[in-house]
Amino acid sequence: MHPLLTIAVRAARRAGDVIIRASNQRDSLTIDTKQRNDFVTEVDRQAEQEIIQIIHKAYPDHAILGEEGGQIGDNEVTWIVDPLDGTTNFIHGLPHYAVSIGIEVRGRLEHGVIHDPVRGEIYTASRGVGAFLNDRRIRVTPARSLEGTLIGTGLPFRDFTHAPAYYGMLQAIASKAAGIRRAGSAALDLAYVASGRLDGYWELGLKPWDIAAGVVLVQEAGGIVGNLSGEPDGFMDSGNLVCGNPRLFAALVRDIQPHLTPSLMARS
Repeated sequence: MHPLLTIAVRAARRAGDVIIRASNQRDSLTIDTKQRNDFVTEVDRQAEQEIIQIIHKAYPDHAILGEEGGQIGDNEVTWIVDPLDGTTNFIHGLPHYAVSIGIEVRGRLEHGVIHDPVRGEIYTASRGVGAFLNDRRIRVTPARSLEGTLIGTGLPFRDFTHAPAYYGMLQAIASKAAGIRRAGSAALDLAYVASGRLDGYWELGLKPWDIAAGVVLVQEAGGIVGNLSGEPDGFMDSGNLVCGNPRLFAALVRDIQPHLTPSLMARS
């Protein structure tokens, strides 16, 4: 395992321990609202501090982009951290959330770790090495079309500007797929595509810390990640993402494109 990935796994496990301990004390949590339907708890902040402490003990000069703490430092290596992806699930006692740590080197995503502390699962990936779940090699599914597939997504919940376009996409894809799942953690959705639990996934308005680790996982598991127009870039800035194996990626993009508005196309 690459030394950077080893530290990322250590940090993710430590944050997972913080989250699991706090899950038994949810009634006493302080919950703040960052914006409409976007919450943060002291658990998010504590987990992120644990991650930062471990990273900076090993690599004191590395930069960190955290969901709660923002940008810390400036370096060719940037750790992109979501200490608790699925905070709303966590607050409600729904056991589906994760720690996500992506590592960008000279502007390119190179490593990713997603830790599901409830299930005790660690997803890891390094560019050119492959993707793994608890040290077992994982691959995207071989689905050739949308028929019979299970597709993950995320409903608009903060910004409803593009909701009409999104619901058009949802109707088009749901009419062909066997099922649509909205589970509330983009990091785990991407990990599930990489491990074959979902065939594909798309969502609008994500943040870099939601997807950085998962992008590496999907790509190293044989999948394609792109923007709503099917291009292999731009999604980290726009937050609009589609992924799946090559055939399914193309099928998703075909059903998404008719619903793209000019403003979405400009941001895709």
